[in-house]
Amino acid sequence: MFRKKENLKKEREKMKEVNILPQEIEVWYIIPAIRKEMAKTFSKDYNLSYDKIAFMMGLTKSAISHYIAGKRVKKIRLHPRALAELKKSCKIIVNKKSKVIIEIKKILALIHKKKLHCEICGAIIEEKGHDCKEISIPEITI
Repeated sequence: MFRKKENLKKEREKMKEVNILPQEIEVWYIIPAIRKEMAKTFSKDYNLSYDKIAFMMGLTKSAISHYIAGKRVKKIRLHPRALAELKKSCKIIVNKKSKVIIEIKKILALIHKKKLHCEICGAIIEEKGHDCKEISIPEITI
């Protein structure tokens, strides 16, 4: 049993050294951050129940609860421009003029087009001088 734990630690260390695709950063960090902010917006700004939010977003009620309580996606934050677009998207969704998945795609397209998040580390790019020296994978719970 001790050897298994040791092997797991070695495997985790190897994974940190592996190159990560931009799509993986998006799936593991950016999309969950978008979902978290959408859930919070629906709950706080529009007073929707967790059940209603879960149904709209295609997630479970407990996932919505974890997003809103901050148990998921603790360390990742969205760029202010992406947040502004997200607020507009939530209004469109609540008014039944679009669906969640379409609006998430729009936000992702904005992030790509405007280069708001680094494709390597997932960090917010605040200035043009952002330069990743290494891939750092934040330890988060998704």
